[in-house]
Amino acid sequence: MDKLSLYGWNEILFRQKQISDFSNLMHGRVSVTHKTCYEVVSESGNFLCELTGNMLYSRDPVDYPCTGDWVLFQSIDSQKGIIFDMLPRCKALYRLKSGQASQKQAIASHIDKAFIVQSLDEHFNVRRIERFMLQLSEEGILPALILTKTDLGYNADDFESRLRHVSTKIPVFYTSIEMPETIARLREFISLAETVVFVGMSGVGKSTLINALCQQSILATAEISEATGKGRHTSTRREMVLMDSGGVLIDTPGVKLFGVTNDNSDSLSGLLGLNDFARECKYADCQHINEKGCAVIKAVEEGEIDRGVYENYLKLRKEAWHYNASVHEKRKSEKSFSKKLKKDMKLLKSNND
Repeated sequence: MDKLSLYGWNEILFRQKQISDFSNLMHGRVSVTHKTCYEVVSESGNFLCELTGNMLYSRDPVDYPCTGDWVLFQSIDSQKGIIFDMLPRCKALYRLKSGQASQKQAIASHIDKAFIVQSLDEHFNVRRIERFMLQLSEEGILPALILTKTDLGYNADDFESRLRHVSTKIPVFYTSIEMPETIARLREFISLAETVVFVGMSGVGKSTLINALCQQSILATAEISEATGKGRHTSTRREMVLMDSGGVLIDTPGVKLFGVTNDNSDSLSGLLGLNDFARECKYADCQHINEKGCAVIKAVEEGEIDRGVYENYLKLRKEAWHYNASVHEKRKSEKSFSKKLKKDMKLLKSNND
């Protein structure tokens, strides 16, 4: 097997390259994303690449390459290159860009599985798990929940109760770097040439877990802060590493708030276990807020649906609706500006004539 096949290069990508205007160029996969350049791994080695002016100025920032994307580039020398094109992106993880109401950001692409990493301590947050699951659901990425630091002790019954609606939907792994057998089970879950992205807050042990899976210190890690009891932030960029067994792992910086852009309410209600009750609602278009005959509200009141799950359902749905409404207004504004610009240019040309 050649080098790039280990990184996921396949017949589908090969065919996509053949129809590109730049099919004569080298191809490679973005392994690290920096602010203005990209590290690209190829059959000929690793290159530090920049975008052509056409790619930089003719694309929306969300369509710039991200870690995991496959690109076509021309080498300048043995270490540097210029990216001319990007193969169609699929199975991508997006988040709402910080401080923006309508702009999303690509974190990683061509992903097979996403490991949602949480530590079994006071910072555990099931609502955050639900948020990640929603964002992954539309892309066909298989999520798995990775619970770390089991060696520190935890109340198994309590956590299993809080995760009951999640554990029926996705695989759950209890791990500790002090227990090699737990890491081995997780390693077996990653297949040859499969790409896995790790997501979660700072300090939950993503980088440490990747090092344990690779059985060597590849990514920088930090000790728990004695002052706060929290893990220190170590990952500052989205970085790809290759396991000896052939799996591709992508680490991501920890984020406090992972804004959602998926507004599929059916997907959300299915993930949170509301669908079975929603089918019993009096009205087919029931919003599960205050409608008479709402079976979901009844289930919440009778304790069949956890109130926290229900409240997060409403919160996530509102966030996603707000994002899509903002996108609609942005496109409407851009379309109006474009029409005005064309009209002004036409008038200017007429006056010059």
